[in-house]
Amino acid sequence: MIISAEGLTKTFTTRGRKGAKTVEAVRGVDLEVKKGEIFGVLGPNGAGKTTTIRMLATLITPDAGKATIAGHDLRKDPAAIRRELGYVSQAGGVEDTVTPRQQITMAAKIHAVADPAAATTAMLERFDLSEIADRPGRTLSGGQKRRVAIALGLVHGPPLLFLDEPTTGLDPQNRANLWDHIKTLREQGTSVLLSTHYLDEADALCDRLVIVDHGLVVAEGTPSELKREVSGDVVSLRVDDLDLASRTLAPLARDTRIDDDVLRVYVDDGEHTLPSLLRALEEQHLPLNSISLERATLDDVFLAKTGRSLRDTGAAA
Repeated sequence: MIISAEGLTKTFTTRGRKGAKTVEAVRGVDLEVKKGEIFGVLGPNGAGKTTTIRMLATLITPDAGKATIAGHDLRKDPAAIRRELGYVSQAGGVEDTVTPRQQITMAAKIHAVADPAAATTAMLERFDLSEIADRPGRTLSGGQKRRVAIALGLVHGPPLLFLDEPTTGLDPQNRANLWDHIKTLREQGTSVLLSTHYLDEADALCDRLVIVDHGLVVAEGTPSELKREVSGDVVSLRVDDLDLASRTLAPLARDTRIDDDVLRVYVDDGEHTLPSLLRALEEQHLPLNSISLERATLDDVFLAKTGRSLRDTGAAA
């Protein structure tokens, strides 16, 4: 394992007009990241994702718990850990008045790279930045800035890269482009730990992931494993009496959940179970307003584990 963490905990105290307030940001997180994989931390804003990554990156000290990162103890040898990882924050750290070439070269010198100029050229080519290498940072698009930020984190060749919400604010085209670059990192042997609140991003990129909520891990596994654990298929129904429909269909399903104005019915084989569901509703004189059949998603996993939809927390789909 390139990361092995157990019981990480972090509490913050904030002060306001009403006095001090204690916030338990992380309440005992365990996770293990294998070498050469993309590992995700998925959850809504405020779930503890950034705090967890900042602890592992040695930027803040845990109140409790332990971790080994790239063979080094988090508490005993944080300096050695910093040499083994690249860190890209949500803000990215790209300067407005400095060109990508200058910024990457400076990062290479800070990390004592043997040939900063050659390392910079390699990063510019690797992330398709050569054509904009000498433009001020303020003239770059959001997607270009994120690629520069990742190049800054990788110029010293670390085996491990931390990406905190890497595509927040990007348009769909730039998001897809950055996904391709992140996948390439894995193919080249770099281990990636990323946090995200985007369901599709976690599903598309992560080999394995944890879902966190209120500072706790509520689920862990591959995206496929987690979705299979919830159910094979989800039948989404809109009817006038959701409670009666839920009681009626419960014997035919693995689980039923009311999500706003939709009844979600979790079944192993939706195609073959659907006729039985429709007959049961007809017998109760419950007319359908709409019906759809879908595969289970990571949002269904979050709903099953927490009792609410990830979308309802303000996170994007």
